[in-house]
Amino acid sequence: MTDHIIPTMPEILAMSGIEHLQRILSGDLSGPPIGDLLRYRLTMVDDGVVAFEGTPGPEHCNPTGGVHGGWYGTLLDSCMSCAVWSRIPKGRFYTTLEYKVNLIRAIPQGTPIVATGWADHVGRSTGTGHGEIRGKADGRLFATGTVTCLILSPEP
Repeated sequence: MTDHIIPTMPEILAMSGIEHLQRILSGDLSGPPIGDLLRYRLTMVDDGVVAFEGTPGPEHCNPTGGVHGGWYGTLLDSCMSCAVWSRIPKGRFYTTLEYKVNLIRAIPQGTPIVATGWADHVGRSTGTGHGEIRGKADGRLFATGTVTCLILSPEP
């Protein structure tokens, strides 16, 4: 496990979403600890586009040996919500309100994937996005999703 440098809420609010993500990508800040647990990491940040890469292992499987749908969901929530986060200004933050995942096909254990999210709309109170999980080597589509995020200001 990595020692995590997780900023406080005041430190997060002092950065825009894209600044926060760029600091994670550069290694100045750690990614969230769940990335270690589920074996994925941030690999690309741009305005409205974010990607994570990961490889599911046996610890991410359901009782029948397939990669658990929660693994797909976590990676899609991360990439789609962070794409929205990349367009949120300083002084605001987000939380996922809801997300939907469509599993297209099973990801074989040990298959490296790329989960990419795109922000579709970021307004004053909500943001929406979509995403997909594809095989890193062959681009094969494994899952798609959509997200709605609540954009918040700190309480006075």
